[in-house]
Amino acid sequence: MPNYARKYQLSGSLGYHVFNRSNSRAQIFFEDKDYRYFIGLLKDYSKRFSLKIYHWAIMPNHYHLLLELEESERISKALAGINLCYTRYHHNFYKSVGFLWQGRFKSQPIQSERYLIACSRYIERNPVRSGLVKEAKDYHYSSARFYCLGEDDSLTLEDPLVSEFGSSQEERAKNYNKFLLSSDPKQEAIFREMDTPCVEPGFMRRLKRSNGHYLLKK
Repeated sequence: MPNYARKYQLSGSLGYHVFNRSNSRAQIFFEDKDYRYFIGLLKDYSKRFSLKIYHWAIMPNHYHLLLELEESERISKALAGINLCYTRYHHNFYKSVGFLWQGRFKSQPIQSERYLIACSRYIERNPVRSGLVKEAKDYHYSSARFYCLGEDDSLTLEDPLVSEFGSSQEERAKNYNKFLLSSDPKQEAIFREMDTPCVEPGFMRRLKRSNGHYLLKK
């Protein structure tokens, strides 16, 4: 991980690690068109709700997002809309019925630069841990290809912290890819459980608990 020269500050906004899994962990993304439809939903809702999606990964039965938004209370409405739209698509195309998702999405506040960049690695290494690919950049349904290969997916907004991986795009891509080749089991455990907000101690006073999610106090 680079030695950061600049401090990343969230002014009036908060980063979230968002996760949701299918009901009974059943596969819900089967073909390329399924993934593309969900990516299209993310694009649409990122515009409608001013979501800044920095890192993401869509797996066969779940998804992860690392996003930022100015009005944290809108996160529930945005994610509920995304999940509902994909449920309708899935029911219509695959003739499925009932609950598609295991429940409400989970969200973990991410505030400090230490955890933001570590969370990005956890998200983009999901396909590697699952044995789908050998390297994160080889998976077509995550933001890893944006950072490692320079592929514009019209969804990923470049993470401000990634600028610290090098002075040129080529250098940043090389160093970020190297970053994704390693892992930290202790950090991964934090993001896997999602119960602990990853914020600086003083920032906790700015948060409130509402309907199972941490939101910024107005």
